[in-house]
Amino acid sequence: MDTLSYKTISANKQTVEKNWLVVDAKDKVLGRLCSQVASILRGKTKTNFTPHVDCGDNVVIINAEKIKLTGKKMTDKQYIRHTGHPGGQRFATPRELMEKDPRKVVEYAVKGMLPKTRLGRKQFTNLYVYAGTEHPHQAQQPTAIEL
Repeated sequence: MDTLSYKTISANKQTVEKNWLVVDAKDKVLGRLCSQVASILRGKTKTNFTPHVDCGDNVVIINAEKIKLTGKKMTDKQYIRHTGHPGGQRFATPRELMEKDPRKVVEYAVKGMLPKTRLGRKQFTNLYVYAGTEHPHQAQQPTAIEL
């Protein structure tokens, strides 16, 4: 037989279909939720997944302030950043971050699970996190999913 009855389909920028999804983070464990969201952002849930193409969906996360962390992570986990000046290392716990901006904890978790490349930074822009139940993406008619 000279021909194949099947072909491997590789997605590209023109053939990718991007959907909009809404995820409710109320009473969900941070790491478990974010690993599934990172998989959706990469496009691994689709049949035409291509590693070098942004084929993931747009994800809207609501109720970010009601996320749960197991154990003593709320007080013992530390986020480290540096101001760029000598002695400029700063530490913050999830509790401190949640008081300032509840979205940051979810964003940091998802960003750490995406590739550290140009494509990973592009895929991260498809994530929208909101502290409350309201979001401005009703015009895109997002589909609510349960993770």
